[in-house]
Amino acid sequence: MTVVLRRVNRVLLGLAGLLLVLGGGAVLAAGLDLSVPSWWPWSGPSDVLLSAADRQRWRDESWWWPVVIAGLGLVVLLALWWLLVQFRRARLREVLVDTGDGEEAILRGRSLEAVLEADAAAQEGVSKARVHLTGRRATPRTRVALLLEPYASPGDALNTLSTEALAHARTSTGLPALPTEARLRAVKHRARRVT
Repeated sequence: MTVVLRRVNRVLLGLAGLLLVLGGGAVLAAGLDLSVPSWWPWSGPSDVLLSAADRQRWRDESWWWPVVIAGLGLVVLLALWWLLVQFRRARLREVLVDTGDGEEAILRGRSLEAVLEADAAAQEGVSKARVHLTGRRATPRTRVALLLEPYASPGDALNTLSTEALAHARTSTGLPALPTEARLRAVKHRARRVT
């Protein structure tokens, strides 16, 4: 997803840049009164971008304004979608596992996430765990969010996570390393009354 997103971004930015350069060049050439071909849309500095006839051509048609509004709305929605996609972190769909015989197997990313979540949530003092795989197929990375019980020690939770859940994942996938970003939060609870 990340590679595809980068390619789409480059193509869209390249097309937008090309259109801006061509449009700006056409207006600049006409504004500087350079010799332009006969088919050029603007012929000189006194020429306007849109004539009065062009601006009022479709004004009295009943379909014109709904089409303009729908088109602009579609452009705004596409721009918002593109903006939101930029901030979305892509999940890793599959992980390459070395089988030991010179071949590689493919493990679904969601399966590894589910196993890591189950291992992390089974720890003492962990109320809930969420795991997301990112990175590349051969070098995955994990983001782990642990919701800790009020009595849990963050240091113990991190130690158990790295020595048990992450160690099991590294061993089972044959990965030499599994870089992890862990975020810890405590469950909201009422203060205990001391007597």
